[in-house]
Amino acid sequence: MSIRVLLADDHSAIRMGLAMILNGADGIEVVAEASDGLSAVRKAVALRPDVVLMDVRMPGTDGIEATRQLVSQGVCQVLVLTTFDLDENVYGALRAGAAGFLLRRRRPGDERHPPRPGHVRRHPGPGTGLPPRPYRP
Repeated sequence: MSIRVLLADDHSAIRMGLAMILNGADGIEVVAEASDGLSAVRKAVALRPDVVLMDVRMPGTDGIEATRQLVSQGVCQVLVLTTFDLDENVYGALRAGAAGFLLRRRRPGDERHPPRPGHVRRHPGPGTGLPPRPYRP
């Protein structure tokens, strides 16, 4: 059984690259792509993916609000895509219910090891005082 993924990023090159990497991995299937938060929510509600890889900075409905909507409705889990591991937007997305986050910074050869749900660093929980940790293969 494949992990069904929806990609949400306003940069088509990022979506295309992620789709190539993920579709080439065993057990992962990209079921849809979205260029903004509103279309990500609509597609996720319709398609019920296992996870949405969500950019936090998108036009219109941003990734934080889209995450809040998907998690509060119990549609799927959300992993935030970010360039910065200590960005305030990441914390906002985690507070909105994101399961974790992935850094966009990848090294050559990383495409051989696409992220899996067990690899994601989870938010340690409110009140712990510990920052979330990014997935680094």
